[in-house]
Amino acid sequence: MIQSFFLFCSGVDRQMLDQCPSDTNKYVGIGATVFFTGILAFCSSAYALFTIFDSTLAAILFGTVWGLMIFNLDRYIVSSMKSRGSGWKDFGIALPRLILAILLALVISKPLELKIFEKEINAELIVMEQQKFKEQEDKVNARYQPQIDTWSAEVATLKAEIKTKVDARDTLALMALQEADGTGGSKKKNLGPIYRAKKDKADAAQQELDDLKSLYLPIIAEKEQAITEAKDAVRSEIEGLQRTAFGGIAARMEALDRLGQQSSAIYWANIFIMLLFIAIETAPIFVKLISSRSPYDFLLHEHEHIFEMANKERTTMLTNTVKNTIMVDTETGVHRANAKVKIEKAIIDEKIRQRLRDIQQGNLSIDDTLAI
Repeated sequence: MIQSFFLFCSGVDRQMLDQCPSDTNKYVGIGATVFFTGILAFCSSAYALFTIFDSTLAAILFGTVWGLMIFNLDRYIVSSMKSRGSGWKDFGIALPRLILAILLALVISKPLELKIFEKEINAELIVMEQQKFKEQEDKVNARYQPQIDTWSAEVATLKAEIKTKVDARDTLALMALQEADGTGGSKKKNLGPIYRAKKDKADAAQQELDDLKSLYLPIIAEKEQAITEAKDAVRSEIEGLQRTAFGGIAARMEALDRLGQQSSAIYWANIFIMLLFIAIETAPIFVKLISSRSPYDFLLHEHEHIFEMANKERTTMLTNTVKNTIMVDTETGVHRANAKVKIEKAIIDEKIRQRLRDIQQGNLSIDDTLAI
């Protein structure tokens, strides 16, 4: 039962194979390879579709369809190859099938590679998520930060001017105080004209400071309020960002590519896994290429040759029949036309002779003869 199934998978003609029992094991092995390639294709597509749809039922259904399609393609590729005993000719026939098999192997291997490196990919996806979130936050900050920096610089400038006035006021006030207690200035403790002059300067500096504060403090308060509101808006937008977890097939493929760039071990492991699937997918084709012509190949070639010659004989006979019919119709048509022309000429000649006799007898004129 299993042997019959694998022979079906190989696409071999059972009636011809029964005449060549020595080839049975060869085609059982080829059929088993085709079958298990279809199983791998099912597993690969089921995992990929589960990653996309998060549905076991959908993954199984679509995976089954994909696996059957790959199985049918592999079966066709193997069954359509025929050994003719010429190495380069057989290779030329097999080359398109090899290319198709390699493409199928690449498609099958990629989802299974993602499953094999799933743990490493999940860890890399977390890093990719954080980088993506950081990029989103940077974009939000980039919209507000220039204005915040401008307002902060203006506030700092205004505060620096106020501090300059405060320092000047403090210096003048200290000088007046030192003049009053004798610790500075004239070194005489008194409240004389020198002290009053310094006290007037200190009072003037205080007035300038008060005027400056009355002008700048509302502006500073307004800009600081705007800065606070802008920072609140940034915080609100960042909190409202959609934090979607990475887990799709494209993100996993990108993560695997990043891992390969970061680690030579993962890179080479990925390469060898891909080569393994290519070897599995192309194995039946190479088996038929490197195998010498077996009795089944000779019998199949004989059967096809007999059919080809019989078909060529029938088509040649049909072609010749059509050509002969055309030739007969053409030649008889030409002869019939020539005979008709001769008859018409004879009739015209007879009419002319009759008119000439009538003219000689005086019954007709020459003009009447030309009207024939």
